[in-house]
Amino acid sequence: MSVTVEPGRDSRQLGSEPGHELDETVPRNDEPAGSAAGPCASASVRAAPHRHSLLQAGQSLLNFIVVALFIITFTVQPFRIPSESMEPTLLVGDFLLVNKDIGLEVPPHVMAPASVIHRGDLIVFHYPIDSSLHLVKRVIGLPGERIHLRDGRVYIDGHALSEPYAIYRPSAPDSYRDDFPRLVSADPGVDSRWWIEMHSLVANGELTVPADSYFVLGDNRNDSEDSRYWGFVPRADIVGKPFLIYFSLNDASSTPGQSSAAALAGDGSAHHESPADALVDFARWDRAMRVIY
Repeated sequence: MSVTVEPGRDSRQLGSEPGHELDETVPRNDEPAGSAAGPCASASVRAAPHRHSLLQAGQSLLNFIVVALFIITFTVQPFRIPSESMEPTLLVGDFLLVNKDIGLEVPPHVMAPASVIHRGDLIVFHYPIDSSLHLVKRVIGLPGERIHLRDGRVYIDGHALSEPYAIYRPSAPDSYRDDFPRLVSADPGVDSRWWIEMHSLVANGELTVPADSYFVLGDNRNDSEDSRYWGFVPRADIVGKPFLIYFSLNDASSTPGQSSAAALAGDGSAHHESPADALVDFARWDRAMRVIY
């Protein structure tokens, strides 16, 4: 005689087929319905996967932290632009990701190969006067090259250099800055050690770049303290090459509740912005995630 499932369940028959396993929804004959053993066992089964998933999540988070620390330490590092010397390429308030994979001379590279430094590359390096600070400039002179500036224009080995990235904003005449190297008189901003060293490297009005060193300039030529004022950048002091602007704060002169345009215009009576407008003015959103060339 076969036993049928109660109404509302499957209408399969139990015991009608040899070897057919029991449906878990039907109480066994030797386990009274409503016994305490069933719910307790089911709760322990549910708790075990929950603890397992928490352990997996913790391990995944730990792996992510380790990978992030490795990337920041050895491959990519964030920097912020503090001055106007690289405008318009880089603006004050830009946050950069820098590829630090520049010391390796052979593959493999974690990111795109960056060990070879070319003219025109942007580099982040330790400031020669204070190594605790970082600067970003553009490579202009390579090891062994002869360089000089006339009327602000750069000449390499006697040939004028095409520089579409450079800008020359109106400023007062400066013979040291514009006709470099000029050994007649030093600019007040020139480092004294560099002034002495430069005399031994100048011949026929040209400065020779030593081996394993680079001559760098800012793109904003009339408002940049660079190799003209403190000397060469040794290769060993180069941190890496910036490749991405991942965020950019808006004009630092803007104050909360005042639009950027009003701040630049000096209009102190500008109306207070709404929270949404303040959020929009907080950053240069169009510069976020911009690749640097």
